[in-house]
Amino acid sequence: MKVKVAEEWLNACSGCEIALVDLGERLLSVLELVEFVHIPVLMDHKYYGQLGDGKRLEIPEAKVGILTGGIRNEEHLEVAEEMRRKCEIIIALGTCATHGGIPALANSYAIEDVVDRYYSTESTDRADFVPSEGVPPLLETCSAVDEKIKVDVYLPGCPPHPDQAFAALSALLSGKLPDLPDKSVCDRCPTVREGKGQIKQLRRFLQAPQYKSPEEPLDKMRCLLEQGFLCMGSVTKAGCGGDKEVPRCIASRVPCRGCYGPVSHDGNQLLLMLNGLASNGVDLRSLPEYTSLLRFSGAHRLLRPARKEV
Repeated sequence: MKVKVAEEWLNACSGCEIALVDLGERLLSVLELVEFVHIPVLMDHKYYGQLGDGKRLEIPEAKVGILTGGIRNEEHLEVAEEMRRKCEIIIALGTCATHGGIPALANSYAIEDVVDRYYSTESTDRADFVPSEGVPPLLETCSAVDEKIKVDVYLPGCPPHPDQAFAALSALLSGKLPDLPDKSVCDRCPTVREGKGQIKQLRRFLQAPQYKSPEEPLDKMRCLLEQGFLCMGSVTKAGCGGDKEVPRCIASRVPCRGCYGPVSHDGNQLLLMLNGLASNGVDLRSLPEYTSLLRFSGAHRLLRPARKEV
């Protein structure tokens, strides 16, 4: 008997759904074991019945529920709560679902400021009319899924690596909880580290790091942070490299930007990164700016509007 699975996208871009498609041939083996009873990206299933005559939003019952994206408006919240009622296990898939992701950067601004920016430009006044009919009202903040409902399994990533998604689904289908990485990107990084305290200033990533050639093995290239580039590998959960384990950005000789969120679920990437830099003697004034240290994990009230001067 196939396991019933429901999937929903909330404040999302569909990148996590593409990650599922990127399972490739492995997706065929998954489909032999599961029955998708609700998945908007692939099938037409109306919230209020196929004729729209339902009285309340309904999603079919399922063993596993997959949610991508954070919760930004009242419709997202209603869908998430219905998924929680109808699914035995809820998976938060992707960093938007686990920690707010890029959309949670809006938490740095009050709702009225976001609306003003969206419906006006530098050369125009605010629009006289802001759409409201048929548009779900915004919530105060962009939240991670577990701020509103109980989550059983967290699969971060922007997007999650297909290897990780496959391993998690395989474990759940066999009746087990997935064994997910608990290391940092730094723990999986093969680059050479020459010691603490050698770099005092940071610089923007506007030029290529130092390495002999694109064919040079990564274990011959010096740590990007020690080259002065802000690399967040020490405060970011591993997993982006999938089964190959080498972090994706590092494999491309690009500093980690923190897309898998903090190593521990309740970690604060900004504070941990600042502490790490300060303890190594780096001048924090050389940081280009601070908000981007929470560019993927600004939910859980970590990003808030700045107080306006009276």
